[in-house]
Amino acid sequence: MTVEGVFERGTDGPKVVLVGVDGSETSLRAAAYAAGLARRQHSRLVVVHVRSAFTPLAGLVPGSAAVASGAAGEIADEVQELVARGAAQIGIPVEYVVAAGDPAVEITRVADRMLADAVVVGTSEQAGHRWVGSIAVRLVRAGRWPVTVVP
Repeated sequence: MTVEGVFERGTDGPKVVLVGVDGSETSLRAAAYAAGLARRQHSRLVVVHVRSAFTPLAGLVPGSAAVASGAAGEIADEVQELVARGAAQIGIPVEYVVAAGDPAVEITRVADRMLADAVVVGTSEQAGHRWVGSIAVRLVRAGRWPVTVVP
């Protein structure tokens, strides 16, 4: 390894910490952990909220897609308010990003765009992830940054 390789991005503590937050209890704990890490490391904190682009029942009931979209927007607004309040409490700047689609794909896309040095997520609360794979496992498999999974 060359001397330049030793001092590549991410080797002197994270400059950009990215956390995925969906409003669940585990994601809010992940946000608190990421905020503390960003504060201690004097890092930039990027909070990503991914709205699901697919609602399984949306095609079955007329008008349900609009209702689901409205509910997703309300959740994104609530998460943003919680994040802003928490960041103000501990005195750190936060960048809030809302994306739509598959959470692992979108978190990866935003982390790459923001040049994240660390990614933090909460453990999945969905039972089906035992077979399909959780967002955290998919992020680890991407292998681009250290991933911290908060229970």
